[in-house]
Amino acid sequence: SVVASTTAPVTLKIRTGWDKTNINAVLIAKIAEDAGISALSIHGRTRACRFIGEVEYDTITEVVKSVSIPVIANGDIDSPSKAKSVMEYTGASAVMIGRAALGNPWIFRQINEKLTHNTVSYFPSRVDLQNIIIKHLHELHDFYGESMGLKFARKHMSWYLSNFIDGKTFSKFFNSLTTIHQQASHIKEFLSNVEVSQKAA
Repeated sequence: SVVASTTAPVTLKIRTGWDKTNINAVLIAKIAEDAGISALSIHGRTRACRFIGEVEYDTITEVVKSVSIPVIANGDIDSPSKAKSVMEYTGASAVMIGRAALGNPWIFRQINEKLTHNTVSYFPSRVDLQNIIIKHLHELHDFYGESMGLKFARKHMSWYLSNFIDGKTFSKFFNSLTTIHQQASHIKEFLSNVEVSQKAA
């Protein structure tokens, strides 16, 4: 098995089942634990549900109770408060953040603050945002090159721009730019003249 072939910890991520009539997360969790995995992540929807519908936090709770290894809860955890409430409700050892981190990478720091101090004090300043976004833009260009870099930048910048008043309007303009130089120049100009719209914690 994979566990036997490496000294590194092996983890597994699953969903609650194939569809609503085939919820087998507890069974799979026990099999995985018996196979020697170190931790289990579970997205609280079935494969058929994709990302639609309510997350089955009750199923995650059942999994937590059925195994002794750490269980990591995943699914619609989009704020520090939600992370705290999900951990308390399910008994999970940790949470996994997916879509909520897009354009919002500081959510991990905010969740840590919420879990440790039950408050969130960190919100990136406009200067912080400028530095993070511009650095990320240059790294996308450097890593992917001119053609693919432009395309990936459009996607990532649209997520970041949701943090700003008028960001959606600027995002449409940004998507029309056709060179790396244009992207870098216009994003800097936009960021130096726009207000930040803080997301709720």
